[in-house]
Amino acid sequence: MKEYDPQNSFDVIESLEEEYSRIKGELAGLELMKDSVKSILMKKSNEQSLGAQEREAKASQEYQDHCQKIADATTKESLLKLKMTVAQMKFEAWRTQQATNRNIERLTR
Repeated sequence: MKEYDPQNSFDVIESLEEEYSRIKGELAGLELMKDSVKSILMKKSNEQSLGAQEREAKASQEYQDHCQKIADATTKESLLKLKMTVAQMKFEAWRTQQATNRNIERLTR
């Protein structure tokens, strides 16, 4: 195993924590607003039935743009979470290697 500095994992996680929190909050807000966007668009519709209003709202560019924002935020959130997970895994692998090295040292004394 190549030389590894465990501080790197902490640095990576620390550098991502603010952006991850911001994206996670943005995603939550977008998810909560999805029904509001649809309702506003349905209210603007000239259709009489709720089904037709909903169909028109979901077909609108504004609703599709909102859904795309949700998809983009989800992608960002997933990527940041994956980067943090990789940093944690590298640290755990380093810890395991250190424990193995200590055991080998004890056995070879």
